[in-house]
Formats: sequence, C-alpha cells, structure tokens
Amino acid sequence: MTEILVIGATGSVGRHVVAALAEGGHEVRALVRDAAKAVLPAGVRAVAGDLTAPESLEPALADGVEAVYLMWPGLPVEPRVIELIARHAERVVYLSADVADLADDEPAVIFHQEIERLIRRSGLAWTFVRAIDFAGNLLAWAEQVRGGVVRWPYGRARRSLVHERDIADVAVRALTEEGHDGGRYVVTGPEALSHAELVAIIGEELGVRVRWEELPPETARERLTAAWGNPAFVDSRLRAWESFTREPERVTDTVQRVLGRPPRDVRSWVRDHAADFR
Repeated sequence: MTEILVIGATGSVGRHVVAALAEGGHEVRALVRDAAKAVLPAGVRAVAGDLTAPESLEPALADGVEAVYLMWPGLPVEPRVIELIARHAERVVYLSADVADLADDEPAVIFHQEIERLIRRSGLAWTFVRAIDFAGNLLAWAEQVRGGVVRWPYGRARRSLVHERDIADVAVRALTEEGHDGGRYVVTGPEALSHAELVAIIGEELGVRVRWEELPPETARERLTAAWGNPAFVDSRLRAWESFTREPERVTDTVQRVLGRPPRDVRSWVRDHAADFR
C-alpha cells in the first residue's frame, strides 16, 4: 500500500497537512524526532528521522512511500535528503516561500532557490507551494494586544497574509491529485490589509480594545534585532514592509484555482487562534 510521508508534520502547516490527509482516508507517515512522544491523529504512523542526518530518513521512506510533503526549517541544506526522497518516492510537494519582494542575494532567497533547484534536478514529479507570509506571524503581536497597544513600524504597509490551513489544503491537493506537476503556486490571502487594519481586526474579533502606535523604523530595527538575532533578516523585513506602503503585497487567485473556493480571511484566522492571543 502506498503512503504519503509528511516531513515537518508538527509544524504550523504540516500538522494541517497530516490532519487533512488522514481525514481524506490516506495512509500517512509523520516524520518526527521522537516517535514515542508524537501526538498525531488516529491512524497516522509516527516515524523517527532528522533532516540533519539524511540517512535517518531511509526507514521512513522505505516500503511504499509514493509522495512526500517537505518543509525544511532553517537548517543547512542537505542534498542527500532530496536524493533519498527521489530514490523511494515519485512526487514531492515542497513548502517554499514567495521571495519576490527580496533581493537575489538575501539568505531566504538563496535557501529556497537551492532546495527548489535540487528538487527540479532530482527526477521527482514536484510542486512548489510558495507561501506569502503566514497569518501566524501575527502572534508576534500577542503580548502587545494583551496590553492594548501594538507598536510596530509601517502601519500603512498592506499585507496579504495567508491562513496556514489554506497552504496545507493546496499542498494536500498537489499530493493527492494529478495535474499539479511543475506547479509553482504562490499562495496568498484574499486581500492586502495594512498593519494598522490588521490590529483593528484582531481587536474586533477578540472583543478587546487595542490600538495601533507607529514605531519608528530605527527603533524597530534595534528591538527586532535584539529579539530575532539576525540583523540581515530584520533589514530585509523592514525594506519589504516599507515597499508595501507604496505597493501592496500581491494577492493571487491560487487558492480559488486549486481548491475551487476563496481563501480564508484574516478574521477567520483570528477566530481560530483567539486563545493564543488571550
């Protein structure tokens, strides 16, 4: 019996991929670091493995894996992982990123392009799900929301944040249906909303008073560098947000085309994650 291996099975997107595949009646293996501790839906088999030790994936891929969902966290790229997937499976769906707003020499661009290049050369049938920024990144504001004021730069930056479940649903279609080979799917939310509008929506959906306060970019650079520890990434984010004050982050029709329905909006995401803000 063929199975689908989910690499990144407990991540913000991967857990929805696992759940949707299981609900659809597919045989699913979930790659985790510790199979004994994994909490997964009924019928999903936990298999141990680690991307930093490619050979550890061999047992997870053996005996019937036909397709692989691949999410690669910020770890060094290991070409051997792609080679092993290609040896055992026929199809891979890679959770990539829409890096159109970044310079060609940005680390994120180089990282995703390298993995995509390895996959294209592997002989696998492939689909790249290039997600815009996740709506889940709004949780960075959770503490400030609880305090009633969100201080952030570029309140007029218009973002098309995407619900993680929509990313997962697109990935599941590509894993389980024909017709997606070679797809480069840029997945976004249904509209571009400003940072300030996003804060207002969070407050409305939670039923709390929360206001926006503009944070000067230089102050934001200092605070975000201290929090994230990566000055280059902070600078790239600030440049992108500034650009979105002039030209909104793009909105695509990918979810509608692939799934036959509109994408979930930010309000639905906030309702799904209300407990995380409280």
